[in-house]
Formats: sequence, structure tokens, C-alpha cells
Amino acid sequence: MSDDNKLATVPRRMGRILPILDAYVMKEFLIPFCVLMIGFIILFLIGDIFDDLRDFLANDAPFSEMFKYFLLKLPGNIRFIMPISVMLACMYEMANFGKNMEIVAMRASGISIHRACASIYFMAFLIAVINFAFNEAVVPISERKAYEIIKSRSNMYYVKGQFDMLSYRSPDSLRTWFFREFDESGGQKSAILKKYRHSDGTLEWDIEAEEAVFTPGAGWKFTRGTFTPYSEDGFLPKKSEKFDERVLSQAEAPETPRDMVNAIQPAQDLDSGVIIELLAKTRNMADSLKNIYKTTLFYRIAFPWASLIAVFLGIPLAAKNQRGGVFVSIVVAVVIIVLYQLSSHLFLIFGNRGMLPPFVAGLFPTAAFIAYGWFNATRGE
Repeated sequence: MSDDNKLATVPRRMGRILPILDAYVMKEFLIPFCVLMIGFIILFLIGDIFDDLRDFLANDAPFSEMFKYFLLKLPGNIRFIMPISVMLACMYEMANFGKNMEIVAMRASGISIHRACASIYFMAFLIAVINFAFNEAVVPISERKAYEIIKSRSNMYYVKGQFDMLSYRSPDSLRTWFFREFDESGGQKSAILKKYRHSDGTLEWDIEAEEAVFTPGAGWKFTRGTFTPYSEDGFLPKKSEKFDERVLSQAEAPETPRDMVNAIQPAQDLDSGVIIELLAKTRNMADSLKNIYKTTLFYRIAFPWASLIAVFLGIPLAAKNQRGGVFVSIVVAVVIIVLYQLSSHLFLIFGNRGMLPPFVAGLFPTAAFIAYGWFNATRGE
């Protein structure tokens, strides 16, 4: 009788609680995972320094600004580092288990590979949840602030003037705003607001003011301006009325400075909640822009779960390659990660350009790799 047949006759212990084994496997996973995370962070940091340091040095930037910039770049790198670190750590661990005959000992005791690795599956799921939250709460803000810092090196007025000459159309298409100088946290200079009739879309009136200030709950206050009503056809202005102060309630003009900034920010700089809100509120959004928002949203939801791909593919491959040692496992891991990253980015491009439905472009690569990984992980059980 072969070794595999002998092992197959040993009773399985799938459902039993094995705290000592789970703690041991988790410890053996976390050590290389932490080492890999630190190593990749350092490598990505070195790459960012080589790419961007010359821009700071050419403009005599202070050390504190350079430090802040490279610190802000880290979150965007970490979201890509996590899945590959999970895969390499679990494959390294399984290769070592195979080399030290620990896999054979587990199977001889009636413990399957996947029950032995239950703590790794749990850690992969936990890391996926953390990566999703991290990708939503931290990455968009840090990426935007890092971009502002690097752009300010070549244009010192970039941050202050990036939203100047801003125009915005309300989601219901009844109001168009224009600001010569826009400041999300302060008063807007040289503001123009055009209001259109709900019935036929003709111009009903406009306001031109030296300043417009939004107060949450109170609405917009315009100072030192003119109010001009228009004829029924919307073409002929009637007599203008000058005012020192005019207020529009939030019911009359519900859009906020934050809404206006979100509408012109790139989709990758927005969190999923903002993207969902923009898609729900903007009635006449162009199909090209809608494709970008939806594809980015589905990709944002799917990508963190690459950690599950890592363990579903990594553990079986490492167990099969245990005689080949760590090197074979690492090579296979790198190939899988590269294929996944390439397919994800390719589908993302196709989705942004409308060549694939956003749902397919954002979710399919991750879902396909997870499905194949699950099939690969369970077929031998």
C-alpha cells in the first residue's frame, strides 16, 4: 500500500479544536509575513525615493516636506504589498513544513492540510477586511495629499489654485455654479449661480456676487452682488437688483463645497461611499464618466480579497512542491501574483474605456482567481 493510501485510511480531524497546532501555524505564518511586509515597504520606499527625490532637491525642499511626502506614499504601496506578502509567507511556511516532514506528520495524525492551515485562512480573511478598510479610509486621502505636495514643488500656488475657475452643475441639472477662486474651507470669490426652471430647463435667474459662503444647515450666503431674473424663454434678462446680502437655504441649493470638489476629483481619489453617492445623485452623468466611477467602485471592492487568492492557491501549490523546497514555491507565487495584477489592471482599463461592463471589469479577475483557488484547494480533500 502506498504512503498516500495509508494516509487516506487515517480518520480525518477536520472539525476538532486544535489550539496548540493553530497557534503554532499562525506564529510560523506571522513571522515571515511581518518580515516580508517590512522588506517590501523598504523596497517600495527606495523606489519612490529614486523616482521623486530629484524633484524635491531641485526645488530646495525642506527635509520635513520630503519626509511627509514619502510617508504619505506608504499607504498606497501597502495595499499592494499585503496580498503578495500573504502568499509568499504561506508558501514559505508550507515549503518549510514539507522540508521538515511536518506535513507528513499532520496527515499521519488525520489532520488535513486545510484544517492545519485554518489559522492562515483566518488571517487572510482578517487581512482582507483590514486592507478594504485601509483602502477606503486612508489611501485616497494620503494619495491626494502626496500628489499636492509633489505638484507644489513645481507650482507653489498649486494647492491654493487647483480649484480656481471651478464650474459645477447640480445633480438635478437645475443649477450651474462658477467660481473664479474656490476654497473648500472658506469663502468663494467671484461666484456666479444660474438657476434653471424645472418645467422646461430655461434660465430663470442668476446671481453674481463678490463672495459666497456655505454654512451647514443654513445654506449659501451671497454678499455684494446682483440678482437678475430672466424672461419666460430664458433669453432676455430683466432688471437686475443689487444686494448687500442674499441667502439661499439648503433646500433651495443643497450642494456643498465638498460635493463640488468630489465631482471634479479623479475617481481613484474618492472613497466608495462618495462614488456611490455621486452615481445615485447625478441624474445626467455622461456614460464615459459613469463607466469610470462604476469600474473603480467594483475594483475597489474586489481587490482587497486578493489575500484569499493568496492562500487558496499558495497552500496547495506549496504542499505539492514541498520536495522542490522554498525556491519553487516562491517562483510559482510570483508568477501567480504577476498574472493576477496584469489581468486586474487590463480589465480596469477596459472597464474605464467602456469596452467591458464595469461589473465584469472590476470584479471578474478577482472572482475568477478566487474561484479557481478554491477549486484547487478543495479538489484534493
